[in-house]
Amino acid sequence: MELTWLAMAASLMMGLGAACLFIFAVKKNWFHNIEDAKYQVFWSDLEPLVDSSKENDKHGSPGQDADEAE
Repeated sequence: MELTWLAMAASLMMGLGAACLFIFAVKKNWFHNIEDAKYQVFWSDLEPLVDSSKENDKHGSPGQDADEAE
C-alpha cells in the first residue's frame, strides 16, 4: 500500500512539473512560429535538388542533344 501512495505522489509531481514547464514555455514565447522548424528542414532537403536543376539548365540537361541545347 505504501508503494501505491509513493507511485501516486511521483506521478502527480511529474504531471505538475510538466504543466509548469508548459506554462513557462508559453510565457517565454517558445511556441512562437512553431511551423518555421518544419519548413527549414523541408527546404534544406530540397536545396541540393534545386541547385542541380539550375546547373542542368545552364549547361543543358544530361540527355539533351546539341541541337536542342540552343
